[in-house]
Amino acid sequence: MAAVRTFHHHNNHHTHHLLLCLFLFLFISLSLSSASETQSLLKLKQSFTNADKSLASWIPNVSPCSGTWTGVICFNNIVTGLHLSDLNLSGTIDVEALAEIHGLRTLSFVNNSFSGTIPSFNKLGPIKSLLLTQNHFSGPIPQNFFSTLSSLKKLWLSGNKFSGEIPVSLTEPDLLKELHLEGNQFTGRLPNLKQDFRSFDVSHNQLEGPIPESLSKYGVVSFSGNEGLCGKPLDKPCSGGGDDSSSYYSIPTGSGVGGGDGGYGSSWAAKVIVILLLAVIAAVIFLFVKSRRRHDDDFSVVSRNSSSSMDELVQVHVPSFKSSSSFRGGSSSGGVVNRSLSASRSMSSTSGPAGRKESSSSSHGKKGGGGTKGGAVGDLVMVNEGQGVAFGMQDLMKAAAEVLGNGGLGSAYKAAMANGLSVVVKRMRDMNKIGRDVFDAEMRQFGRIKHPNILTPLAYHYRKEEKLFVTEYMPKGSLLYVLHGDRGIIHAGLNWPTRLKIVKGIARGLGFLYTEYSTYDLPHGNLKSNNVLLTDDYEPLLSDYAFQPLINPNIAVQSMFAYKTPDYVHGQKVSQKTDVYCFGIIILEVVTGKFPCQYHSNGMGGTDVVQWVFTAISERREGELIDPELQSETKSLNQMLQLLQIGAACTEGNPDRRLHMKEAIRRIEEVQV
Repeated sequence: MAAVRTFHHHNNHHTHHLLLCLFLFLFISLSLSSASETQSLLKLKQSFTNADKSLASWIPNVSPCSGTWTGVICFNNIVTGLHLSDLNLSGTIDVEALAEIHGLRTLSFVNNSFSGTIPSFNKLGPIKSLLLTQNHFSGPIPQNFFSTLSSLKKLWLSGNKFSGEIPVSLTEPDLLKELHLEGNQFTGRLPNLKQDFRSFDVSHNQLEGPIPESLSKYGVVSFSGNEGLCGKPLDKPCSGGGDDSSSYYSIPTGSGVGGGDGGYGSSWAAKVIVILLLAVIAAVIFLFVKSRRRHDDDFSVVSRNSSSSMDELVQVHVPSFKSSSSFRGGSSSGGVVNRSLSASRSMSSTSGPAGRKESSSSSHGKKGGGGTKGGAVGDLVMVNEGQGVAFGMQDLMKAAAEVLGNGGLGSAYKAAMANGLSVVVKRMRDMNKIGRDVFDAEMRQFGRIKHPNILTPLAYHYRKEEKLFVTEYMPKGSLLYVLHGDRGIIHAGLNWPTRLKIVKGIARGLGFLYTEYSTYDLPHGNLKSNNVLLTDDYEPLLSDYAFQPLINPNIAVQSMFAYKTPDYVHGQKVSQKTDVYCFGIIILEVVTGKFPCQYHSNGMGGTDVVQWVFTAISERREGELIDPELQSETKSLNQMLQLLQIGAACTEGNPDRRLHMKEAIRRIEEVQV
């Protein structure tokens, strides 16, 4: 027996030694990877002109994921996106440097001054979002260009000078959901694109021939400005017929990525090596976690699509509470559980108190010995039972989720349920200003809010290091996206009555917050168009409100929009009138259609809408401020100018001369279509 114990002791010691070595290797590899990303980004910067000022924060010996590098988006200290819009960049784009950033998934060069033929972005196989709108790119795009971009979800090439036929290889990326080619010089026929696009536009080109049946479901505006196009949905039947264009829609032989390019073979071999290395590391991590048997339960939020890629894996650490904790049950077994995020609007057949049905997959605990109403459900605290929704941590671990992005207050994920309900889960860090009991009271106050223009949370999870904040998902997205990002059917609905409805809804939501949180310096505090979500009928919902008391002060200064206003930048203080200033920017943004430069952390790019509007008003040129998309609605011009004046009064630099929120709301209500 002693010999057996000695053997097991020796074996465990050997195993732990091996694991330590492997983790040391992994740590060194990650460190080298971070250094490599820094060098690659600096090499990319060198390929630009006019970058010394706009990318002055890109400097050696500072991590790109430190939060100081302009336009660099990171996830778990890995560079995943470059949003280099509105920076007046030109020169070339070093795609080889981009290819060295293996975690890169999103690229945005919107509204810069790049020219020439399209760079070889087709070398970036894993890229998911490629936005090149409003540059000076020109010339034809090779027909097989998109054959290697099977992960592509968003492609925006609008507002350039691309010519030639639309590449037929655009039929290949099955995941493509947004395609914008408008405002170019494309000729020839439309390929038979069969993807289910959420946003599609090929208007204002030189296309001709019949619109394929697969594209006829999109609106007229998606095809306008192409005199040679015919067929549905255009009111222009196609004459003749008999022209079988199937050969045009097929992929030309020899256009694939095979062939005699030896570089492709070496790239494939490199990918195999990387995959094998990742598999070994994953196996080591699994053995290590299994041997530890810790009480902490790690669940993963995995962004899944048809390719089930693991590059969007996010670990959120949630403890398994013991019986002595305020919350009981609902935890899974220890270790790393690679599951996806979910919630459930449809209930199981098990009814809870007050006739409420509760999810059978959750373990239900009680808080403080009281009832389950508003209590913990599987380590989640439900705070808004008026929605008829109950779900727990177990539910959150069972469904696919999609990474929505990283904001100043944390990361956000969309969780789409099998039963049709979608929720958004936000990982809120740096909310340690108050203790658990006070935090719980604040969350429950949020949950009691019932207002048509306020996004009420459904549930939260508390942990000292981070909190999970669960709300309903709004498919239309934010006002920021609908105004400046979308150019499809959703954006087309932004006529003047709709825009006025949105502004009035925001005003009413703010009026409620200014009553509910009348003692707060910042009843909202993070008011910007990105935090105004739109329902299916364009009703605005305010989010990220009343967070100031929850957030550590130094973090609030860095992440909340109120602290980017002149009130704090020049006066080092904020007040309720700071929210008024932020509201004024939204009003000007809605009327002018311009992207405010104030939303950029470095103040560069976009339009200084405040200065622009004040200058135009002083010179009696107010008519030039109206969004060109609204100028055809001449009967409403007086209302537009009236709202413009209110926005200007809200953005007075001196808070003493600025409107009070109640007065701003009163004036807005007086504006009638």
